[in-house]
Amino acid sequence: MYRMVRSILDKKRENKNPIIAEIKVFSPKHGDLLRGRREIDILRIYEEAGVAGISYITDRRYFKGDFNTFKKICASTELPVLRKDFITSKEEIERTAEVGGGAILLIGRLLKEETGEFVDYALEHGLDTLVEVHSKEEIEIARETNTTMIGINNRDISKLELDDGNVSLTAKLSNYLPKDIISVSESGISNLEDLKIALRYTDAALIGTGFMRSRDTLNFVKSFVEAKLC
Repeated sequence: MYRMVRSILDKKRENKNPIIAEIKVFSPKHGDLLRGRREIDILRIYEEAGVAGISYITDRRYFKGDFNTFKKICASTELPVLRKDFITSKEEIERTAEVGGGAILLIGRLLKEETGEFVDYALEHGLDTLVEVHSKEEIEIARETNTTMIGINNRDISKLELDDGNVSLTAKLSNYLPKDIISVSESGISNLEDLKIALRYTDAALIGTGFMRSRDTLNFVKSFVEAKLC
């Protein structure tokens, strides 16, 4: 079993909410999210809050990410780290594995018929795969692969998350998800009511902007991990 999936399942067994917390440097919608903080300091807060995994966006053009920072994060934590980027080459999969990444995002809309091939290549390199979807048609693509996880992005990545997508998309698309693959609701989750909806339909939630914009990050993230949602 790969690291991210194992960590999500461990949290469920502990009766904690499986949260993948994103260290998000910049948002096209909200601008600078670091606000003078260091990425490693945020990592330590997420660890203390008890999250299942870490996510980091390495895309430089739109999200001001940096691969060397991803490498540093991987070396600084025992938690599995998901690399988010617009991956279109197998060399990037190799780089992700080489620096100790735990999982990689593969966008169905971007890779299309190559999605399955990229999934298999990542699995061969010991990485969990999060195939990202935004429609019923993209779920069909993901279902045909050997991916370990399917992520519903509530926001439209083609619009660089500038739209106002929310967890209603997770609810709408959840019926099409396979039951035997870990599912993740991504983006547009900013409060416990959103989380309740997300985890009603999927196994885990990936949250970035909401955590990065919070005033008391530790207690805010901890409230998501420990909330009793039933």
